[in-house]
Amino acid sequence: VFDPGINALSILTEILPQPVHLTRATLEFPANRQTPIAAQLIFSQNVTADFDWRQEGPQTWDIEAQTDKGQLALRMGGNVLEIDGKPFAGENTIMGEYPALYARMADLVRTATCDVDLAPMVHVADALTLGERRITDAFDF
Repeated sequence: VFDPGINALSILTEILPQPVHLTRATLEFPANRQTPIAAQLIFSQNVTADFDWRQEGPQTWDIEAQTDKGQLALRMGGNVLEIDGKPFAGENTIMGEYPALYARMADLVRTATCDVDLAPMVHVADALTLGERRITDAFDF
């Protein structure tokens, strides 16, 4: 669940005006697996995240935030920006991120530089270290 979840955490750490810290986590592990299939995360500053691999139907890759200027939503994995419920920018596809990502990677390789934000990995490590572990139904592919 943290494979796609860390993408959301990467966006979260980029858009928030100040860092957040995990204060509580509940992780659901299938009885026959060693990694969580669902995670409910609670951070400082009233920030929460809910990841669930078992979701059926269209996948939800949304981040919603109430700001002092109104409601902000990032949909389709950060590809669509909505402000107060109205589309503002972006493409309605999950694939829109890749051209910019690969262009950035090419620039980093060309300039022999790196661009690393470890905060999302710290959030995942904190969840796995501090989270309450719950066993749920077995999961088979």
